[in-house]
Amino acid sequence: MTLQSERAEIFRNLHIKGKPVILFNIWDAGSATTVAGAGAHAIATGSAPVAMANGFTDGEKIPMSSALENATRIVNAVNLPVTLDFEGAYSAEPKGIATNVSKALQTGIVGFNFEDQIVGEAGLYDIGVQSQRVAAMRSACQSEGIDAFINARTDIFLKAKADTHSDAMLDEAITRGKAYEDSGASGFFVPGLVDEALIEKLCEQVTLPVNIIALPGAPSNARLADLGVARISYGPVPYRKMVSWMTEEAKKVLGDL
Repeated sequence: MTLQSERAEIFRNLHIKGKPVILFNIWDAGSATTVAGAGAHAIATGSAPVAMANGFTDGEKIPMSSALENATRIVNAVNLPVTLDFEGAYSAEPKGIATNVSKALQTGIVGFNFEDQIVGEAGLYDIGVQSQRVAAMRSACQSEGIDAFINARTDIFLKAKADTHSDAMLDEAITRGKAYEDSGASGFFVPGLVDEALIEKLCEQVTLPVNIIALPGAPSNARLADLGVARISYGPVPYRKMVSWMTEEAKKVLGDL
């Protein structure tokens, strides 16, 4: 078994319902080594932090080649599993997804975030279409001989205000989660969902390990564990806090004279 395969297995086994793996998202090799040194069990990039740290906006604006070069540096900097936020895999079509996933796996990463929103547009892919896209990602992983963790993401809740989240939206999310599982997904990522009752029902109804992002207003990590969550990530929060701190410190220094 290769080191990459070993790390893929380690990463998969970290996802336990009720005992979630904590992923404090990073954006480069330096932030990765910092989080690793703090005791992380795995490292996860965030697409927005990576893009912003390199002078781009989110939404596949950073060239894929640059994102993968960055991923390579991160993998080489830490002795931990690394998962890549690959957005929409830089392709709408299954063939392009498979090609890009194969390239991404060459960096040594062992997992992907893969979203169902249409990059650059307001809507989501049809469930059937997105299921084919997930299947293409899984097929590419199998061809490369890496059992990568595909964290299939739905943006149903992220695209709506928290006070509008409903049982009907949850039912659609559950349907998507089950379809993505059938297509080869390893986990189900539901960013934007913060309501405890909805999170608990989702964890009960979807077999896949559920990933909740710790945005402001979300339940505590301990409470998310109680609800059955298997993965807690932080997305752009660490980067934004770092930028806020740096801005204030710079203002103090630059205002001294």
